[in-house]
Amino acid sequence: MADSRVSRRFAMKQMAAAAAFCAPSAFRSHAFAAPSETVLHASFGASGMALADIQSLSASKHFKLVAVADVDLARTEQVQKLFPGVKIYQDWRELLDKEKSLNSVNISTPDHMHAPITMSAMERGLHVYTQKPLTQTIYEARRLTEAARDKKLVTQMGIQIHSHEVHRTVVATIQAGAIGKVKEVHSWSGKDWGDRNPRPARQDSVPAQLNWDAWLGVASPRSFIEGYYHPGEWRKRLDFGTGTFGDMGCHILDPVYASLALTAPKSVRSDGDAPNSDSWGLDNRVRYVFPKTPHTTDELTLHWYNGAQRPSEEVKSLIGKRAMSDQGSIYIGSEGVLYSPYIDAPILLPDDKFKEYKLPNPGGNDHYVQFIEACRGNGETSAPFAYSGPLTETVLLGCLSTRFRKTTLEWDAAGLKVTNVPEANAFVRKSYRSGWEVPGL
Repeated sequence: MADSRVSRRFAMKQMAAAAAFCAPSAFRSHAFAAPSETVLHASFGASGMALADIQSLSASKHFKLVAVADVDLARTEQVQKLFPGVKIYQDWRELLDKEKSLNSVNISTPDHMHAPITMSAMERGLHVYTQKPLTQTIYEARRLTEAARDKKLVTQMGIQIHSHEVHRTVVATIQAGAIGKVKEVHSWSGKDWGDRNPRPARQDSVPAQLNWDAWLGVASPRSFIEGYYHPGEWRKRLDFGTGTFGDMGCHILDPVYASLALTAPKSVRSDGDAPNSDSWGLDNRVRYVFPKTPHTTDELTLHWYNGAQRPSEEVKSLIGKRAMSDQGSIYIGSEGVLYSPYIDAPILLPDDKFKEYKLPNPGGNDHYVQFIEACRGNGETSAPFAYSGPLTETVLLGCLSTRFRKTTLEWDAAGLKVTNVPEANAFVRKSYRSGWEVPGL
């Protein structure tokens, strides 16, 4: 009986967090810069997505990049050209120890280092913008969510489409009841961040400007293999990335999670590829069952597909003769269907029924500038960890399920455990290697 009460309390908390898409954030800092001041910022990562994040944050006139840390110094040249005078570090821990004047940071590293760096930054009272997925494990996501709440820091996950007009239109349309109560959702991505081949049996020389031990960070030691991990293929690897599902699930399932005010799933099942000993599978097909919300029928079934997997012909027929987008979602409601191509205007179906329907126009805003302004005490972020933490937990549970294909996993969110397959719980949390432990994780 006690476990039931805890679960209900947890579900209510998650429902409230999901509603944060439209409600003010609970995160306030006691150390905001005054509105007239500049936000002093550091980046963990100097190129690729990290550089894109830095440039997007710099759209705010109140942003100043003070320092960056990147384990590969060869990848710091462009940021030094764009931001003359920026300090360069190779060890993220040294940056945090030495740069005492910072207000905020972004964490745009491989997935396995998101949680260690984010938690360490929050322990120093810094506001954090962390790329998706927020963490690599469910346990880490829970701990970051709790730490952000307790420390009252400004937080934002890098799901920038969350603030885009088309995303907000999907959410507003579903919540306006245009297609009635939603009973089923099908979401997919054509990306294929996975690998069926074994790890190459070779050892290559580490490039002179790459600190390979620091790149491994909390992961177990192994030999450097050129082109297999760094700079981009790490997404495919079990110890460093989260495959296509973790990479794109936080984007594509974000409007599903927000519009339907979903809480933690009751169960999850994978009928697609399983990972091999080193890499995530290529073609995933995962099914979740969620508890009822004000925007759904009784239970909601959510289907995820990636790689070569796609919804059935019956589901595809719901969008008529339209070519199915490479990424997107189909919401099936009691009064109609909403087709949502990824980062494109939603379409209500059948056409005849909705030809006169005017979609809501909630507008959009800049996800990055929103973060900088929240750090200055102006407004709130729309994807704080109170929202993006539980969203990440849901996505990562789907990733976990692919390790136990054709098995329905019953999920106890309050207890952070699979109740019917005990061996699955070994993947809810991971151990950090000796010397890389982080307090709070």
